[in-house]
Amino acid sequence: MSDSSASQALIEVIDHDASIREIRLARPPANAINPQLVASLNAALDQAVSDKMAGVIMTGAPGLFSAGLDVPELLTLDETGMRAFWSDFFALLKRVAQYPMPLVAGLTGHSPAGGTVIALFADYRIQARGPYQLGLNEVQVGLVVPPVIHQALVRLIGAYRAERHLVAGQMISVDQAQAIGLVDEVVDPDQVIPRALEWLKTHLQMPRKALLTTRAICRAELAQGFDAPGAMDLDRFVEGWFSDETQKTMQALVARLQKG
Repeated sequence: MSDSSASQALIEVIDHDASIREIRLARPPANAINPQLVASLNAALDQAVSDKMAGVIMTGAPGLFSAGLDVPELLTLDETGMRAFWSDFFALLKRVAQYPMPLVAGLTGHSPAGGTVIALFADYRIQARGPYQLGLNEVQVGLVVPPVIHQALVRLIGAYRAERHLVAGQMISVDQAQAIGLVDEVVDPDQVIPRALEWLKTHLQMPRKALLTTRAICRAELAQGFDAPGAMDLDRFVEGWFSDETQKTMQALVARLQKG
């Protein structure tokens, strides 16, 4: 394993061979998602396409893929800033959903909320074994999951399980996530990247055109979901973010985090 030419802002780019690139979130201490991290991920994914890589792994730090949104920072943004952030974040999800090559989410630890959301759109999800939590807790912080994210969750775990998970808004354990199909595999923490490499190499050995064409057919509904009217419901999402109820809930969350 060797580093590529240089680490980019907030991420590390590692080429494992000439065809597989690892894009590692590197925004300590929690890989929290803010506008700059989203921009870095979008740029890195585009660069992998430009560099003609055949497969990509997206990972985080040991014990933590991403803690989700950087709520304290996002609370400082005005409506224009929030609209720009959500537009870029949805663009990242769309980029992953419509990515022209296989992409594995290597969930190296905790992966709540935004971390889980990104993984929904990957080809495959490999989760580190341990006392980690993941899932979509948007309801508990006063947010409504946009339709395109709901549809991606339904695609993975089924309509009724998605309903129960979203309405409860609770984090779940690694074992629970595997049981309902939210992650595909659970492996020892030091095996997340090796297993992701193995999965990609197995698929990349197949005839390339047949692989990519079949993959596109299978992922068509996921990829096209972003093009449906109201798929991201940006207006309602931004309006909900600035509602009194959500702002109070978010401020209380930040207060608890600061005390902790």
